Amino acid sequence: MIVPIFTLRFNHKIFAGLTTVGLYDGKHPCLTCATTAGKILVHNPHARFNEGGRISAGTESDVHLLNIGQQITALTAGALNSNVNKDFLVAGTQTSILAYDVDQNADLFYKDVADGVNVAVVGQLGQIDCPIAVVGGNCSIQGFDYEGNDLFWTVTGDNVRAMALCDFTRDNEQELIVGSDDYDIRVFKKDELVSEMTETEAVTCLCPMSGSKFGYSLANGTVGVYDKTTRYWRIKSKNQVVSIFNYDLDGDGVVELITGWSNGKVDARNDRTGEVMFKDNFPSSIAGIIKADYRMDGQQELICCSINGEVRGYLPMEQSGGTTAPTTEKDVFRELSLKKQNLLTELKNYEKNVKAHKLPVGLEKSEIDGTPVGLIPANTQLLVTLDVSPGDANIQPHIVLHISTSNDTILRAIIIFAEGIFKGESHVVHPSPQNVSNKLDVRIFPQKDGVVDLHIKALVGYKSSVQFHTFEMTRQIPRFTLYIVAPDDTPEPKSSVVFHITERINRVVMWINQNFLLQKEIEAEDELNVKLICLRENTPLFVNMEPNQNGKITIKTDNMDLAGDIIQGLTTFLGIEDLQVTADFPDYLGYLRSVLEKVDEYHSTSEKLTAEMADHSNLIRSLIVRAEDARIMGDMLNMKRGYMELNTVNRDLISQYSIRCNNHTELLSNLKIVNQTIQKAGRLRVGKSKTQVIAACRAAIKSNNISSLFKIIKAGSS
Repeated sequence: MIVPIFTLRFNHKIFAGLTTVGLYDGKHPCLTCATTAGKILVHNPHARFNEGGRISAGTESDVHLLNIGQQITALTAGALNSNVNKDFLVAGTQTSILAYDVDQNADLFYKDVADGVNVAVVGQLGQIDCPIAVVGGNCSIQGFDYEGNDLFWTVTGDNVRAMALCDFTRDNEQELIVGSDDYDIRVFKKDELVSEMTETEAVTCLCPMSGSKFGYSLANGTVGVYDKTTRYWRIKSKNQVVSIFNYDLDGDGVVELITGWSNGKVDARNDRTGEVMFKDNFPSSIAGIIKADYRMDGQQELICCSINGEVRGYLPMEQSGGTTAPTTEKDVFRELSLKKQNLLTELKNYEKNVKAHKLPVGLEKSEIDGTPVGLIPANTQLLVTLDVSPGDANIQPHIVLHISTSNDTILRAIIIFAEGIFKGESHVVHPSPQNVSNKLDVRIFPQKDGVVDLHIKALVGYKSSVQFHTFEMTRQIPRFTLYIVAPDDTPEPKSSVVFHITERINRVVMWINQNFLLQKEIEAEDELNVKLICLRENTPLFVNMEPNQNGKITIKTDNMDLAGDIIQGLTTFLGIEDLQVTADFPDYLGYLRSVLEKVDEYHSTSEKLTAEMADHSNLIRSLIVRAEDARIMGDMLNMKRGYMELNTVNRDLISQYSIRCNNHTELLSNLKIVNQTIQKAGRLRVGKSKTQVIAACRAAIKSNNISSLFKIIKAGSS
């Protein structure tokens, strides 16, 4: 357990995930949290802010409240203007972003953001020559400088939930790491996607660690650490992760991953092993974790806030009077102790097995009532194969995992660990004693395409065995699984993607055989012509390559996502850094046209409702003045009439607000489709061509040039 060096209590509720700290005057750190009624709590124990405007005094003497007037969805602070030595507060709402100069009690800029703001970070991104406030919302990411200029924009596959700035590529420039609802962690170098990692749930928190490491958490209670694209470790809890942060709590020069949980627990984990090194408990859920020199004594404290307003500050153990053993010695001792315990357990099991059947040492099996018992043969092997089943009326298409042993031993149980396939990430098959044999089939139902490692553990023995031998094996499911060879009369898809590459046909054939789970390998010499059926959607996929036409490849499919996945996988395998394509998706573009028409309708409706609400607000003000004048003059009849009319107008205003909320929800859902379409169009290209397509699509949408947008999606430019 660790002991806090200071404790604060606010008479305000703090919203989870909405805490930050800023040097708003350039000298004194101020704890800042989002609280109820669209207000932001700013704790400044060193001086008082000028009241007026958005800032008002709180109930405590050193607390001020900043009135935003809307539900706050994101909160951060940072040095947004490199010419001024102080931090600015950045607050996001469902429709806007506000950058505020707390010291001067004035807006720095206010911008409407159609896609909303779910998360915000402030810092230097890539080669952009000034700090920017990066905000993530409805499938889009935007970056604003201190004047509110839009300097950065890109799209992701789903709603953005977490962001962090980190030197991921170790080139002394910060990249943007983005976590979203589609279970993916994406890394952007400026607006180019450089890496992508798929997790098992929506990504909720990200934070930079030392070097290229970064911490992450998921909606299912998972927390872990990546170093570039390699995952060091992860753990899973029944509680939800609210906040993660980096802080050197043991004073060894290496930061630990600090995690705040929904049950009020705070723990510090080793960045290499995930072992819990320190912990503390709050009576309520954690709201946020930050660090700052809050006591102004030159030492950075770890500051943890709970949702009931309790704040605790911690120092590294050495500075707060604790002592720790050297990390290297602790790690070595722990590893040796664990190895010793495992060896002793294994030896004990062997001794029990031999003793139970009274076998001489070295004898492999004996016969009791004609049934083999005891140790299994030394040459026993576990055989694993994969097959695709189209399913039937009762069972959807699936993969069949065939597991068998090489002799007459039986499979007593199978345990399979895999990410994103099984609920709970594991699956156990335990046949009844009457049905055991040396063969076992397991059905697997992948919901989407992607490479998955199956970690298989099989218990092998004889029917009368009490103890079983554990066989471990890892088998990888290829990226594209639920596909079978199409019949000759399969109709050709309407949509297609065409591009040229300077590669031999056998290299493309090799990629197809490695990435598609087919019963028979594809063979081609002069021309590649593959016809497949996607069982998941029952749609055709044709792949054709003609080397005589400058390496022309044609991918025919009506699924734009599938075409993008194939192009990204193939170009990565072939090492192609830049690729432009010609795409034709008539049905999808027709659907996109109808979506854009709806977006225009929702925008028009929103403007009309906003104008009507403004008129009603002005009418309410005049009615209040008239009713109060009547009350002061003692004219009770006119006062009653005025307040009755005011009540009617207020009901109309509430009704209009409800309509406006529904209109905004529909607008966001359609904007999400538009942003996802831009992302899909980008995934059909590689490198600079991809970046240019995304930028050109956005420019076409901003100028409302629909015909140009369709040309860009098809040809890569207008």
